[in-house]
Amino acid sequence: MHALPYWRLSGYYFFYFAFIGAFSPYFGLYLQSLSFSAWDIGFLMSQMQLMRLFAPYAWGAFADRTASRVSVVRIAAVLGLLAFLGFFAARGFAAMLAGMALLAFFWSAALPLVETLTFDHLREDPARYSRIRLWGSIGFIVAVMGTGLLLDAVPLVGLLWAIAGTLLGLLACAMVLPQAPAHRSAEGGPVPIGAIVGQPRVRALFAACFAMSAAHGALYVFYSIHLAEHGYDTLVVGSLWSLGVIAEIVVFWFIGGILRRFALRGVLLASFAAAVLRFLIIGWGVGNPGLLIFAQLLHGLTFGAYHAAAIAAVNRWFPGRCQARGQALYSAVSFGAGGLAGGLLSGWTWGNWGAEASFTLSSVFALAGLCLVALRIDDAPLDPVSGTPSSRVAERVWRQGFVDGK
Repeated sequence: MHALPYWRLSGYYFFYFAFIGAFSPYFGLYLQSLSFSAWDIGFLMSQMQLMRLFAPYAWGAFADRTASRVSVVRIAAVLGLLAFLGFFAARGFAAMLAGMALLAFFWSAALPLVETLTFDHLREDPARYSRIRLWGSIGFIVAVMGTGLLLDAVPLVGLLWAIAGTLLGLLACAMVLPQAPAHRSAEGGPVPIGAIVGQPRVRALFAACFAMSAAHGALYVFYSIHLAEHGYDTLVVGSLWSLGVIAEIVVFWFIGGILRRFALRGVLLASFAAAVLRFLIIGWGVGNPGLLIFAQLLHGLTFGAYHAAAIAAVNRWFPGRCQARGQALYSAVSFGAGGLAGGLLSGWTWGNWGAEASFTLSSVFALAGLCLVALRIDDAPLDPVSGTPSSRVAERVWRQGFVDGK
């Protein structure tokens, strides 16, 4: 059993999500300061979701075929930083669009590969994943708060230096990521990825993941606007965002024990049910601060528990050299296609029918995901090739904490 490189993996997650914390809330403000229109800003920011539709899978396929995941992660970190440095000189729309597309293409490549690498290192104890992933949530909070304080003291162009700092930290962590020891697949020869994707419960999981990300579309685009329109000041808005991420951190800390105690399907059902309730509360109970606090605490389930369970399932159902492509498909279908669809649909419903309709649509997406999990995903481990229960696979999955215990 090899030593777990806990801090090197955790550091990568910290800076990866610190980039999101510095970029997502504030880069639109920077674009606005350059006199871009609302449509321009929306189109430019949409590149992050558009590239997630195909870039992770393309990079994952390349890494699987070359068996050099760490090298690809390092290359992506270098090229992502170089692409972002172009923003220091870019001013016109065409230059900004090229910069956003390149940044998104390289930045979105790495996380599915690092997720696979992390599970390779955690082969003996995959439930410890959450203790590593929670550092990403901590990085997000640190970046959101630190960047906000920075921009109170310096001109908005200082945002570029803050974001570049997170990408430089990401590059440093990528350079010290260790390659995972090789593991021989217990199922024998290579498994065609089409045979895996063709399994009913794999298709159901991806469809449910699409629905969960679409359900969060209105939250990520309009939550702050929704609160501001109902009289909440920026301190309260920021505190509610932070509360959700804190709940996520707490769940990541304890999810290992939860996955040992409860079936994977049960964790997913609880997460989707919580999402149905959460978005109804946000849409219709915005006038009640107590309900909003409760809704934000549910983020621990609707993202923390859901994400940990989903990537655990993908890691098991895409064995051997299919793992990177499996994680890439998960990222593309959920955060790429689902996030893009949810954001666009919530914008349309918001403009035509208002906030309540947008968040009700979010609940409908979550309900659809709940039905998919309930009807199409069972607790029995699935043989990666034939799609039938296998006692050998069941024993190994049980030992690794993905079904009923460890």
